Amino acid sequence: MQGVEPIRDIGKLECIRGWLLKNGHYRDYLLFVLGTNTGLRVSDLLSLKVKDVKDGYIRLREKKTKKNRKHSMSPQLFAQVKEYIHGKDDDDYLFPSLRNPNRPLDRHQAYRIINRAARACGVKDRIGTHTLRKTFGYHFYRRYGDVAILQEIFNHSSPSITLRYIGVKQDEIDEKTRDFFI
Repeated sequence: MQGVEPIRDIGKLECIRGWLLKNGHYRDYLLFVLGTNTGLRVSDLLSLKVKDVKDGYIRLREKKTKKNRKHSMSPQLFAQVKEYIHGKDDDDYLFPSLRNPNRPLDRHQAYRIINRAARACGVKDRIGTHTLRKTFGYHFYRRYGDVAILQEIFNHSSPSITLRYIGVKQDEIDEKTRDFFI
């Protein structure tokens, strides 16, 4: 099985957000926005409840690592989360299944939502639920250039693993070799 890629093009990210707002459910839009702005694994996003996001932080126990985590949200992201959770009960899932609101959205449905929106916006790369996490990492690194913090966020053992994970190493190799000629 081949890995998925981050969405590198900001214009395509904006297109996907707009497409989800127009054609989807606000739940789907927020899943995409939260995933691409926090770097959390989709399994952790889908298990969130309203009480886990009420104070500007995301509080969770990671499914993969079993570590407790507190992740801050930007004011813009928190404003969108606050609007979305208004009137919801603390124990409601943040991303409930539309068929059964007492259960969270499942990973396969999240995949379909993300993939459909990405394809509608012309994304040709391999897309999956992990694309959200990789997209966060890619753009975080491009903006701040701080692989050490990103390594900590992702709980990776080395900077080289983090750079390979977010696709930066291949980008840099392509960029350098594309113009190289002796």
